[in-house]
Amino acid sequence: MAAEPSLNVASLLREHLESASPDLLRAMVQTFAETLMSAEVDAVCGAEYGERSDERTNSRNGYRQR
Repeated sequence: MAAEPSLNVASLLREHLESASPDLLRAMVQTFAETLMSAEVDAVCGAEYGERSDERTNSRNGYRQR
């Protein structure tokens, strides 16, 4: 029994991205950037979006008691 050839994910992704429209690529980058920024804000605030927490140090809009 011969082993099945493995799938080269990097080349497959590259082929799909090269043939994709610029709008799709823009949407993918936008979604990635928004997700990354949201995760960073969650870490800084000490709570996820919409979550109530006593350990919360800040609000997502930047307001905090001084």
